[in-house]
Amino acid sequence: MIKVEQNKQNSFFFEIKPNRSLYGTQRVIFFTLLFSTCLIIGLAFFILGATLILPFAGLEIFFVSLGFYANFKWSRQKEIIYLSHSKIKIEKGRIFRDFVWEEFRAFVKFQIKKTNNETNKLFFSSKGKHIEVGNFLNQEQKEDLIKEIRSAISFLNSLDP
Repeated sequence: MIKVEQNKQNSFFFEIKPNRSLYGTQRVIFFTLLFSTCLIIGLAFFILGATLILPFAGLEIFFVSLGFYANFKWSRQKEIIYLSHSKIKIEKGRIFRDFVWEEFRAFVKFQIKKTNNETNKLFFSSKGKHIEVGNFLNQEQKEDLIKEIRSAISFLNSLDP
C-alpha cells in the first residue's frame, strides 16, 4: 500500500506498507474460529477414544499460531519517505523507527535496478550508501511508486530555489 501526501510547504510524504488481507479484529476472529474448530474436533475424537488426536491438535494450533505471529510481525513493517526541496529523509521500522537516513536532496540519486527475474529494486543513493525502499511491494506497486517519486522529484525540480 502506498500513500502519498503533499503539504503546503511543497514537500512530499510517502508511506509504504505491505498489503494485508486481514486487519486487527479480523485477524483475531479468524484465528479464534480456526483455533476453536481444531479444538472441537480434537475434543470430539478424544471423547470417542482416539486420545492421541488431542495432543496433535494442540501441536497444530501451536505451529499455526507461530505462522500467524510471523506473518503479523512481517506485515507491520512500514517505510516513510519525506521529499522536500532541500532534503530527503527515509525512516524504516515496524511500530517504532529502526532506521533513519537523511541527506541533502542535491546529493541523492533515485535508482531503479532490474534483477534477473525482471523485478525492480528501488534505491536512493548518496555518498556510496544505497538505501533500498519498497522491497516488500509487488511489481505493480513498485511501478506506481516509481511514477509517484518521479513526479514528486520533477515537481520539486521545477520550483525556484
